[in-house]
Amino acid sequence: MRYTRTSVLQVSDRCPHCGKRTLVEDVNTGEFSCNNCGYVITEKSVDQGPEWRNFGDEKGADRARGGAPISITYRDMGLSTMIGGSNRDASGRAFASPMRSTIDRLRKWDNRSPAFGNQEKNLSIALRELEKMADKLGVSQAVRERAAYIYRKALERGLLRGRSIIGISAASLYAAMRDTETPRTLKDIAEANNLDRKAVARDYRILLREMDLTMPVADAARNVNRIASRVGLSERVARKAIEIVRITEEKEISAGKSPMGLAAASLYLAGVMEGEVKTQKDIAEAAGVTEVTVRNRYKGLRADLGTQLGLSEAEAHVAVQ
Repeated sequence: MRYTRTSVLQVSDRCPHCGKRTLVEDVNTGEFSCNNCGYVITEKSVDQGPEWRNFGDEKGADRARGGAPISITYRDMGLSTMIGGSNRDASGRAFASPMRSTIDRLRKWDNRSPAFGNQEKNLSIALRELEKMADKLGVSQAVRERAAYIYRKALERGLLRGRSIIGISAASLYAAMRDTETPRTLKDIAEANNLDRKAVARDYRILLREMDLTMPVADAARNVNRIASRVGLSERVARKAIEIVRITEEKEISAGKSPMGLAAASLYLAGVMEGEVKTQKDIAEAAGVTEVTVRNRYKGLRADLGTQLGLSEAEAHVAVQ
């Protein structure tokens, strides 16, 4: 198929509707249509030519077409090849019989090669499971990349021997969330994959110990909005709760306390102060902690920050109820 590029592409081919050689391609919409009768032959055609500009080359000499970006979340980093099922060459001519058998053999090995070897099979299964987990939990691409990196390193060190692929995948995803400070809990990951929370925690501790991973301290303020949306508290209460969490960090009151429990207690205290009181049971269920934890953390906040926050005796009495 020959064409010349102007404002449209003149194509030397016949229209299947009227039979005239007046086919043109609109470079803006990618449509092949007949200039005589208006019949649209194809839509969204792909330009197989070189790129007009290459921003990676200062002189613009390299006009090679670039593909999708490389990603560690794919088993082959996104650099896989695929031999099509058509037994024709680039010019449309059919292969001869010896060449056809050679192409069939190459196609067969091309299909088999992605799953060649135990490690490759393991990695293919694990990365698919990681993608499913990430979709269910709604995490960013950065978290997925980090989780895939941790799993690959665990596989290289032989930590998968005798352990569940899904379990280590879940532990890798949780480690990536902790590393990127994404507010998700072990319970969330376990529920998303129908796994036992204790089993995921055990695999996570194995990754920390064997791979010498150092995780940042979890920020309680990152969990406030999540809990507030679950129990139906307003943005004003959430901002007040975050302010309370920051004050506890400044006074070093939060040291040694569970971030989720501290966030739940701060949100409960903020709700009391702003007149949007929710029960300790509701907030505890939304945070995934016990009522006793919320109550104890609240009593500590009231004792340490009651004067500074201006919490009256009446408000304290309501909160205890």
